[in-house]
Amino acid sequence: MSEGRSGTGSTSAPTVLRMILGRRLQERRQNAGVSLEDAARALRVKPLTIRRLEKAEVGLKPLYVEILLALYGAARQEIEEFVALAERANAPGWWHPYRDVLPNWFSAYVSLETAARTLRTYEPHYVTGLLQTPRYARGVLGGGFPNDRDEDLRRRVDLRMRRQSLLERADAPTLWVVMEEAVLHRVVGGPEVMREQIDRLLEVSELEHVSVDVVPFTAGAHVGACAPFTYFRFEEPELPDIVYTEILSGAVYLDQRSDVAAHLEAHNRMSLLTSDTDSRSLLNRMRKEYS
Repeated sequence: MSEGRSGTGSTSAPTVLRMILGRRLQERRQNAGVSLEDAARALRVKPLTIRRLEKAEVGLKPLYVEILLALYGAARQEIEEFVALAERANAPGWWHPYRDVLPNWFSAYVSLETAARTLRTYEPHYVTGLLQTPRYARGVLGGGFPNDRDEDLRRRVDLRMRRQSLLERADAPTLWVVMEEAVLHRVVGGPEVMREQIDRLLEVSELEHVSVDVVPFTAGAHVGACAPFTYFRFEEPELPDIVYTEILSGAVYLDQRSDVAAHLEAHNRMSLLTSDTDSRSLLNRMRKEYS
């Protein structure tokens, strides 16, 4: 993950564990007073390679990790434990079997989503993926990938449904969704599918760790009326808060404090434009319209 913005590059998507280990490597190098150039000489690579290792932009080769930690003065036991973690970090995530229908730039999202303790999303167009029903998801994905074969579309839907299992874990993250009322008026799959989807939103909004806020049309112009985004917060101290937002041909991951703070403030401001009672009332009203 880049320190600022990362677009649609072709390197393999970083897993959260790889990001953590990369930051630990950087911290140990800096504490040991070793420059990027000195670390690079130890591996006979360019300084850019060291930076990419620390930014989780490339896989962590166990031999590289071992040489670097020895250079930084780490004890043998620590090196062995770190190498074992590096091997784990390089292992494919559970979503790897879906790589043929999963854009490379979205693989990082799935890893972040799986590891986050808090997720906040803003959705101006569609119900967020973690709360979609299978038929609604098929409609959304079918529109987004109009040239898909039936089998590819089925696998995309299956992946989206598997992602939702994190909300059923014993240690499920907190999910706070803010969506525009326009989402409920955009008919995906027909009235029956929309009614089923609204039932799903009403159901999950009763869960202790899930909040669903709907910003009504009457709220007018507001700070968040822009592209959809997701904010991630983690337990691990090595990981900063991260914001994901989409563009037509890929995605952007932001971890600079000013960028993250701007999105967090926007989410906070939008949440003040509605309430749980008003949102449920709006959902129930729309459900009746689709009946």
